[in-house]
Amino acid sequence: MNREAHPPQTPHHPLLNKAPRDLVPFLEVLSPSEYDLVCNSPDSNARIFATHTPLVSLPNSVSASLSKCKIVYMCRDIKDNFVSLFHFANKTTLRTSPISLEEAFDLYSKGISETGPVWDQILGYWKQSVEEPQKVLFMKYEEMKNEPLFQLRRLAKFLGKPFTHEEENSCLVDQIISLCSFETMTKLDVNKMVNLVDGTSNSSFFRKGVVGDWKNCLTAEMATKLDEITEEKFRGSGFSL
Repeated sequence: MNREAHPPQTPHHPLLNKAPRDLVPFLEVLSPSEYDLVCNSPDSNARIFATHTPLVSLPNSVSASLSKCKIVYMCRDIKDNFVSLFHFANKTTLRTSPISLEEAFDLYSKGISETGPVWDQILGYWKQSVEEPQKVLFMKYEEMKNEPLFQLRRLAKFLGKPFTHEEENSCLVDQIISLCSFETMTKLDVNKMVNLVDGTSNSSFFRKGVVGDWKNCLTAEMATKLDEITEEKFRGSGFSL
C-alpha cells in the first residue's frame, strides 16, 4: 500500500526498524487515546489495522457494504491454527500460568477462545467474500506459502494497487516478498529483542511459519477429532480447507 513512499530495498524501510504489529496495530489492544491518534493521523500507513475479530462483531463502519474499508481475511489449516495458538498462549502474558496441550485442545475443540469458534469465523468471512468479492478478499495461508507471487499480485489488485509493468520488470514484487518473508522478519533485531508494554516479546509472534507443523505436536486422535469437527462445521457450506 505504501511502496512508493517506502521502496522495499531502502535501508530505512519501516519493517526493518519497527515490529509489524507497531506498523499495523491491532484494533483489540488500542486504547481510546491510541485509537484517536491513529485514526486522525495523516499517514496512510496508519490506516491499516489488524484484527482477530469475527465479521459479525466488526463495527458497521468497517463491515457495512457502503463502507470504504476493504477486508483481507487469512485462514489457516485448523490443526496448524490450534498449534500456533497453543504455543503463542504459553509465550505471552495472556495467561497467568502455562496451559497444557490437553487443556488447550479441549477448549479449542469446544470453540472456547477469545474470538469464538474458529470455524464460525472462517465461514463468516468466506461467505461475505463470495457475496461481496470487491469488499472481502479471502486468502489461505497454505496458498500464500505455496504461490507467493500469485497471491501478492492478487492482494495488490484487490487493494486497488496493482503492480505496473515497470514494477514487475524491476523485480519489485520479488523484493516485497523477500522483505516480508518469515526468514527476513525473524532475523531482525527489532523482532527479537524489543519487548512490548505488557511484557510480551516481539519474538513471540514468530515461531516456525511452516505448513503441517501440527504433525510434530498433535496425537493421531487429536488430529482426527479436529478433522471431524471441521468436516461437520463446513458440511453443506460449499467451503473446504
